[in-house]
Amino acid sequence: MSSAVPIIDLTPWFEGDESDRRDVAARVDAALRAVGFLVITGHGVPAEPRARIRTAAKRFFALPEAAKERYAVTVGERGWLPPGVEANGYAEGTETPPDLKETFAVGADRRIGDPVIDAEWFLPNVWPSEVPELRGLLTGHLERMHSLADELLVLCATALDLAPDFFTAHAGHPSYTLNVNRYPPLSQLGEPEPGQFRIGPHTDFGTVTILDRQDGVGGLQVYLPGGGWANAPYVEDSFTINIGDLLARWTGGRWKSNRHRVLPPDPSAPDEELVSLVFFYECDPDARIESLGPPLGRIAYGPVRAHDYLLEKLDAITIG
Repeated sequence: MSSAVPIIDLTPWFEGDESDRRDVAARVDAALRAVGFLVITGHGVPAEPRARIRTAAKRFFALPEAAKERYAVTVGERGWLPPGVEANGYAEGTETPPDLKETFAVGADRRIGDPVIDAEWFLPNVWPSEVPELRGLLTGHLERMHSLADELLVLCATALDLAPDFFTAHAGHPSYTLNVNRYPPLSQLGEPEPGQFRIGPHTDFGTVTILDRQDGVGGLQVYLPGGGWANAPYVEDSFTINIGDLLARWTGGRWKSNRHRVLPPDPSAPDEELVSLVFFYECDPDARIESLGPPLGRIAYGPVRAHDYLLEKLDAITIG
């Protein structure tokens, strides 16, 4: 089945005139209204550091399990998330087997001085001594993704004819997480359980997600507006962008936080191993989010505090 996910070149946004920028913003608005996803090129983020991250991450994931256990954590924490601790399908109320992946997670670690907020969103990062280059590589990638995410929120505000800082004004000290996901091959895992995915069907929770993925048979699928699943298009050196539940709510349901999943490893490619770099962006945890009601949005949702809203979502996908 063909994909409804558009491919949008951001070069005119960065290098064009006001008319060019408005045209890009209009295309983004249309994509987010229709399917909640787009693939961007011309983003300006170099490819070589991302390749080096994958090489270093594979060295970490190849360590003996006893070595990785030193860094074992659960969903929302910093370190190694072993297979079996996460089932994204639970977020939409579906009891599924655990996702077929392992993850190394890092994120925002500059504390604000509120012990409750800091303990949830600004935990210290953990750096494996066995792969010392990961620290510099991932710290650099976090900075680049943070900058790009802010630019995407400015683009989103422009798409709605709002002040450029409408969203970023609530992201002065934002929470964010980078998950380095390893999807092991079928030859290592054996046959998946019925209903088991590399990542089960779900929506994301925050504002924008920036996905750097590899092409594969068992790859990303997006739920189509008319029903049914379609493979997301893959373009070399692109990012796949989608919005999360918080931004969909913020826009009064104008934009769609859409379901997506990562297929299980396929028998036609038993040795396929994929590594994705997934950047989840939110906003200031203490931000009060009030939705844009009609006519810009469709529904005037009640206000929510980002911390409370997101924590409930994370708890839903944690096993144990």
